Amino acid sequence: MTCPAASAGRMVFSRWSRRAAVKRRISVSADQRSVAPSRTRRRISSAPGLPPGSLVYIGSGRSPNTRITLIDYDEHDVTEREIRNVADCLAFKNSESVTWINVDETKEPGLVADFGKVLGFHPLMQEDILATDQRAKVEDHGDYLYVVLKMLSWDNAKDEMAIEQMSLVLGGTYVITFQEEAGDYFDPLRERIRESLGRIRRQGADYLAYSLLDMIIDHYFIVLEKLGDRIERVEDLVMTDPRQELLREIHRLKRDMLFVRKSVWPVRELVASLRHTDSPLIARTTAPYLRDLQDHIEQVIEGVDAYQNLLSDTLAAYLSTLSNRTNTVMKIVAVFSAVFMPLTFITGIFGMNFRHMPPLEWDRGFTGTLMTMAAIGIVMLAFFVRRRWL
Repeated sequence: MTCPAASAGRMVFSRWSRRAAVKRRISVSADQRSVAPSRTRRRISSAPGLPPGSLVYIGSGRSPNTRITLIDYDEHDVTEREIRNVADCLAFKNSESVTWINVDETKEPGLVADFGKVLGFHPLMQEDILATDQRAKVEDHGDYLYVVLKMLSWDNAKDEMAIEQMSLVLGGTYVITFQEEAGDYFDPLRERIRESLGRIRRQGADYLAYSLLDMIIDHYFIVLEKLGDRIERVEDLVMTDPRQELLREIHRLKRDMLFVRKSVWPVRELVASLRHTDSPLIARTTAPYLRDLQDHIEQVIEGVDAYQNLLSDTLAAYLSTLSNRTNTVMKIVAVFSAVFMPLTFITGIFGMNFRHMPPLEWDRGFTGTLMTMAAIGIVMLAFFVRRRWL
């Protein structure tokens, strides 16, 4: 039986369910009793003592496979190519067409410094691009807006949540995205640009930035639903088979939900700042889409709250079930102790070393004593059963 908090969590996804082109169903393992391990927490370290604006990558691993791709488009034409030299991006800075430059595996300080030198990025912004522990935020630098937030996705191969940071720079006619890892889920957006689907080819760079943020928030729903299915499965197991492994899984899910909340909550402030900014980089025609984006992030936050409450209720139910099992065991032990107490008393009396004990001289004394003890035990057991203590 699922508690009301689970129903509230499902209601959050009613709108997302209609967007079936993006959403995928949950794949549940064959063993319904086992719950897959949670994501692996990555450790990050900072470099204390360095001056502001120092370019130090804070994250996991280094990779030489940095790849820069460019998509330049207008209403009539689209061009795609790979960039080898950062200086080549300068030609698209003030073009009339819209340019999307995407950088995969942004882990090299020298690369970020080159972008900063060519496009005039603030040193503190360059530092934030490499610091992968940033809180979601938006900064207005006049000629461009800097947006940073967490990208959440579900790794089906590892059956766990994947996290990476994405930095987005919005200029007058360009958008630059810095991704921490290679590969993303923006291919549907690229296909819309190539095939001129929807209105994206007729809009400016601000609409492209909105589309990227919209896809990121859409995947928040997917991750949240995956975790929600696990939470509900754990809730069912708590009622049927409350094993010790479930306690570890509950705490693991609580930690994951806390991380999701920490990643998602600041995005609401980010979207609100974009909606109310006075920057000329955000056109009035984009404002309704940003308002819709804020509605989506509100739904995500409501879903996170609902599942956090469900986890708390599941933990309480687990502890209550264990307590009830312990009480049942103790009740059975107490009943049997009460049954054997008078029997022990009788055997203790006949175990005393007195010379004159009348039953010792009876021919049927031993048999009579055993029958008396059996009768007492049966009567007491019948009494306990009638009182429903057993």
